[in-house]
Amino acid sequence: MLNYTLPNQEIAIRLLVAAVFGGLVGWDRQRKEGVAGLRTHMLVCVGSSLIMIVSAFGFNDIMGKPSIVLDPSRMAAQVISGIGFLGAGTILFLRPQVITGLTTAAGLWAVAGIGLAIGGGLYFPAFIATLIILIILALLKPFEKRFFKSTRGKTMVLSYNSKLVSLAQIESIFTKYELVASEIFIHTNKNHTSDELKITFDYNSAPSKILSALDEFKTIEGIQEINSHI
Repeated sequence: MLNYTLPNQEIAIRLLVAAVFGGLVGWDRQRKEGVAGLRTHMLVCVGSSLIMIVSAFGFNDIMGKPSIVLDPSRMAAQVISGIGFLGAGTILFLRPQVITGLTTAAGLWAVAGIGLAIGGGLYFPAFIATLIILIILALLKPFEKRFFKSTRGKTMVLSYNSKLVSLAQIESIFTKYELVASEIFIHTNKNHTSDELKITFDYNSAPSKILSALDEFKTIEGIQEINSHI
């Protein structure tokens, strides 16, 4: 059985290409202030490429011996499952129903796949995959905002002193402007000095009416902070 040893020059090229392709995706995430940025994506891509090289060519000294049976894909397969731990670390639960970092986690998983492809010498598939990922991250965002923003609903978060402001008073303002809530979350502190109310309005709610309600809330004593996503 013939064993093939990968030349050092080819190893260097594969690792450098992995760094470049991973950096392209990481640059987009860094620019958009993702949890994982340029260096993280480069490290993931280079690391997965190295593991693929080791998996495919690192055991040539014992390959072919009668008592040795090796599956060169086993080490590489662990990259896909192992990257899940890193991806999970980029997902943040800011508050109930508010989750961020999913795109970055998916990007890290995809970059690991690119690294494996480069480590296996599949430059063209890795290049096309990188190009497609960059298009998804850069060009589809405006499209997504334009056509799918309304399906996510519009949210308002009020921090208020429950001793000065009642829920009935808040509800009366929503009724005044004909605002219909699809979801309501209330977080009450034990000291009752700073309760939090998060309202997700029906996606058909007019932004102008929500803004009018915001202006009225600003005039109420006891409303400490207002955050909105319209």
